[in-house]
Amino acid sequence: MNKACPVVLRHKNNQLELLVFKHPESGIQLAKGGIKKGEQLENACIRELEEESGIQAKVVKRLGVWESNFKNQIWGFCLMHYEDILPDTWEYATSDDGGHIFSFFWQPLNSPPNDSWRSASKDAFWYIKSALDKNMAGTK
Repeated sequence: MNKACPVVLRHKNNQLELLVFKHPESGIQLAKGGIKKGEQLENACIRELEEESGIQAKVVKRLGVWESNFKNQIWGFCLMHYEDILPDTWEYATSDDGGHIFSFFWQPLNSPPNDSWRSASKDAFWYIKSALDKNMAGTK
């Protein structure tokens, strides 16, 4: 596993929504980033979420590992919990890749990603949806 992907969800209008952002050069994607040598997935997810969004959250549980078939990336997913209420949209200035402004918003899980999504993030969306469905089935 070499990429950490924190998964932030919210319930709004009787549907589950996933936190995503629009990168100014690379389309819509999920917060994610490299796992440092010796770093645990949970710690990498906490760090990446804060670096890319400014959100400080805790890990609830691991959601699984996914081979992206993109540049040998193997993504680990953690479901995150954030105490406060996040707005519907906001921008965050990150220092990643020399500095960018990421535009965050919520993607309903019952609506498929559109063509503005980066390919790997679109595939990861479907992985997350499937992992959450399996997780919910296991709690019934």
